[in-house]
Amino acid sequence: MILRKYMSLLGVGSAQIDLVLPKTTYKPGDAIHGYFDIRGGTTEQHIKRIDCDLVKVNHRTGEEEVVDTTSILTSTYIHPEQHSKLSFTFQLSSTIGASTKDFSYQFKTKLTFSKGVESRDMDLIRIAR
Repeated sequence: MILRKYMSLLGVGSAQIDLVLPKTTYKPGDAIHGYFDIRGGTTEQHIKRIDCDLVKVNHRTGEEEVVDTTSILTSTYIHPEQHSKLSFTFQLSSTIGASTKDFSYQFKTKLTFSKGVESRDMDLIRIAR
């Protein structure tokens, strides 16, 4: 039991997060509805927060720009092998630029625990006019 706890602090067997979206293409001004799928690891872990950044990636320069962020502050526990869903809603700006061959968008999600390694997820989306 102690070995599993220390392994989860290093990220092995820790809880995982996945942002699940119904589609990958959206228009400026759309409301994006989905959910966070959280799966418990091998030990109980204390979840402090969930951060989800909409990031614009410039493929020419490799630069990433955070367009907007949503955060959920919490103080809950995820038990071993527990499966949990948490609603996600994100409002795209009506002035957001379209995806091109030079620019793309992605949601970068981070699940932060009171102790241990963060769980991360990345989901590409396309903005079409």
